[in-house]
Amino acid sequence: MKKWMKRLGIGLGGLVVLLLVAFAVAYGASKKRLNQRWNVAAASLNITRDPAQVARGRHVATAVSKCTECHGQDLGGTVFIDGMPMAVLIAPNLTAGKGGVLPRYTDAQLEAAIRHGVRHDKRALLIMPSDEFQHLSDEDVAAVIAYMRSVPPVDRQLAPSKVGPLGHVLLATRQLPLPAEIIDHAPRTRRVPPQGVTREYGQYLVSVGGCVGCHTPSLGGGPGHGLPTPNITPGGPIGSWSEADWFRAMREGKRPDGSAIRPEMPWKAVGRMTDDELRAMWMYLRTVPRVEPQAKT
Repeated sequence: MKKWMKRLGIGLGGLVVLLLVAFAVAYGASKKRLNQRWNVAAASLNITRDPAQVARGRHVATAVSKCTECHGQDLGGTVFIDGMPMAVLIAPNLTAGKGGVLPRYTDAQLEAAIRHGVRHDKRALLIMPSDEFQHLSDEDVAAVIAYMRSVPPVDRQLAPSKVGPLGHVLLATRQLPLPAEIIDHAPRTRRVPPQGVTREYGQYLVSVGGCVGCHTPSLGGGPGHGLPTPNITPGGPIGSWSEADWFRAMREGKRPDGSAIRPEMPWKAVGRMTDDELRAMWMYLRTVPRVEPQAKT
């Protein structure tokens, strides 16, 4: 019995050593990805900071692209995922107050962070919906930056995001993408379609508003950002909705049957859109390719 216990102890010890070596390799590969530098050409933006531009930036940040859903209504930063051993993800303080990152960034660096997922030190941001924000027009990203510069300073000091052991393993095995890795960084001009109740403007609002990130690129639903999301094509439940149902869902958070939409869906932010913007989104969603419901097994 003692001989078998000794062998078992040796075997377990060897397994622990192998696991430690494997984790050390994974940690090194993860840190290599996180420390890679990205060179992003500065975009030509017309940032005037006039009242109209600041107002447009506030609307984009709070209603269209929903920056405030992660960074807080005052842009002072929040802990939005506390998920060790995966990671603790903290949306930083975007103001000029104590603990704020705004003074570290030039306007060009803010554009790189928003549309390219690249920090001021040229490393990739750990989490940022830049794969969607890359489609923001030059006019709208300039407006968002103007708005950020106008926000009152918030004194809130937050620790940086932290990757846990499981997060390092997933990064090392490329199960977790970094925003900067999935974006076309080639310089190009991006224009917003004329604002109005059109399919084109609706597509723009959907593409920069987080809909694709949660409801998947086909908008057919699935595990978007780790949460199950519904099919929002004509093949899903909203295929039988009316425009009035759509407005009620986005303004009141209720489905046609009166049931509540769960809070992970930022309907309150979407509800701040204008009537024309909501109509444009509805027009677009009614015309996207139909995704049929998956058969239950």
